[in-house]
Amino acid sequence: MFATYLIGLREGLEATLVVSILVAFLVKSERRDRLPQVWAGVGLAVALSVVFGSLIQYTSTSLLRTSESREFFEAVTSVAAVVFVTWMIFWMRKAARSIAGELRGKLTEALAVGSLAVAGMAFLAVVREGLETALIFYAAAESVAGGTGAGSLFALIGGIATAVVIGFGLYRSALKINLSRFFTWTGALLILVAAGILKYGVHDFQEAGVLPGLNDQAFDISATLDPNAWYGALLAGMFNITAAPTVLELIAWVAYAVPVLVLFLRKPAQPTRPATTPVPPAATPAANASAESAAEPTATPAEPAPAAVDAAAVPSPRA
Repeated sequence: MFATYLIGLREGLEATLVVSILVAFLVKSERRDRLPQVWAGVGLAVALSVVFGSLIQYTSTSLLRTSESREFFEAVTSVAAVVFVTWMIFWMRKAARSIAGELRGKLTEALAVGSLAVAGMAFLAVVREGLETALIFYAAAESVAGGTGAGSLFALIGGIATAVVIGFGLYRSALKINLSRFFTWTGALLILVAAGILKYGVHDFQEAGVLPGLNDQAFDISATLDPNAWYGALLAGMFNITAAPTVLELIAWVAYAVPVLVLFLRKPAQPTRPATTPVPPAATPAANASAESAAEPTATPAEPAPAAVDAAAVPSPRA
C-alpha cells in the first residue's frame, strides 16, 4: 500500500501545485470572479480521471473473459504505467522552473477569451495528472497482493489528501519544504516502484504466453527472504521484490532500475562561463569607441535550471 500512497502523494502534489499557481495568479490579478471556472475545470478533470480508472478496472474484471486476455491487459497497462512514470519524473525535473510562468501565460490568454477558456485551461492543466494517477495506481495495485482493493484505494486517497494539505500550506505560506529535495526523493522511490511494475508486467506477459521462461527461476531465496514475514511483504508491496523471480523478471527489473536511477540522480553539468580578455581603458573617447568596436561581444550563459520544482514557483496570495 505504500506504493499507491506514494503515487497519490506525488501526483496529488503536482496537481495541487498547478491549482495553487492558477488560484494565486487570479487572486493577485484581482480576478476572483474567474475562480469558479477554475474549480469547475479542476472538478471535471478529477471526475474524468475517476471514470478512466473505473473503466480500466471494469475492462479487466468484466470485459475480458479469459485469464490469458486479463494477464495480457494487465501486462500492457503495466508497461504503459512505467512509461508514464519515467516521463513524468524527468519532465518535472526539466520543466520545473518554467512551469509557473507557462501556466500564468496560458491563463492570461484564457482570461482574454472568456470563462469557458479559463475552465478548459484549468481542466487541461490537471487532467494529465489525474489520468496518469489512475493508470499508475491500477498497475501498482495489481502488482502486489490484494490488487485494487479497499486498502490500496484508501492508501491512494490518503496520499492525495496529504498532498492537498501540503499544497494548501504552501499556498498560505504556512508551510515551507524543500520541494526540490522532496521531488528528488519521491522520484527515486517511484523509479523503484516502476521497476517492480515492469517486473510484474513481464510476469504477466509470461503467464499470457507472450514471453517464455515462466518456470525458469533466476534464484530462490525463500529461506532468507520469507514472503510471509513483515520485511518480505514490505519489499513485495513497495517494489515487487520477491524471493523467486524468473530470469526475465530479474533482467527487466535490473535493466530498468539501474540506468534510470543513475540518469535521474546524476547532477546536470554546470555550464562554464567563457573567459574574457579585459580591454584596457582608453585615454580618449575616440580610443574608447575604437576599443569597443574591436572587442568581440561575449554571451552570458543562462543560469542552470533546478532539478525540481522550487518553492518560489508557488506564489502566495499574501504577496
